[in-house]
Amino acid sequence: MIVTLQNLFGKIFEKALLEEITRVGTLREVPADFELMDIGEPIKGVPLMLSGAIKISREDINGDELLLYYLEEGDSCTITMAWEMGQQKSHIRAVTELPSQIIMVPLSAVEDWSSRFPSWRKFIFQSYHKRMEELLATVDSIAFDQLEKRLWAYLVEKKRVIKVNTLSITHQTIAKEMHSSRVVISRLLKRLEVDQKIRLHRNAIELIAQV
Repeated sequence: MIVTLQNLFGKIFEKALLEEITRVGTLREVPADFELMDIGEPIKGVPLMLSGAIKISREDINGDELLLYYLEEGDSCTITMAWEMGQQKSHIRAVTELPSQIIMVPLSAVEDWSSRFPSWRKFIFQSYHKRMEELLATVDSIAFDQLEKRLWAYLVEKKRVIKVNTLSITHQTIAKEMHSSRVVISRLLKRLEVDQKIRLHRNAIELIAQV
């Protein structure tokens, strides 16, 4: 674990902080499609991503899901940190998009490091800024972009995260994550296929346009 930490965070964190993370952090290796946290659950730790990808989403009162952003290698969920400081329950759902390696850091260490290590404070602020920019982009997309544009951006982002051209995903799953209906999503996917941006397969979508 220490070698991976040094490769990812050696130029960011002090040596003493890397040793602290190794001492108190818990390494977890989880498969794809594994639910790390659900809405309403108590927040028990803060994740540091060593590899893989985690999908962070919200849910409305009707049970419809909205994708907020992805956590990737070198990331942490600083929104989780903010809620955890207030001893609150989770407002998000975290599900692995890819097999992932994660170090879970306990709350007591998060608070302690914020006062002891300048690099940790800087990391938190930068991560929080990045997460807020992604959230604002999601809000802007919902408020201002046409659904077809949002759908194409969604597919391109998922392709970037999982690093394959063919996405194994159903129309219903996309509809849920985009807060739409399966019928609407299917119609828009057909339009993207006509525009030669994608090729539809059974429970899979192949991106063929250059992005």
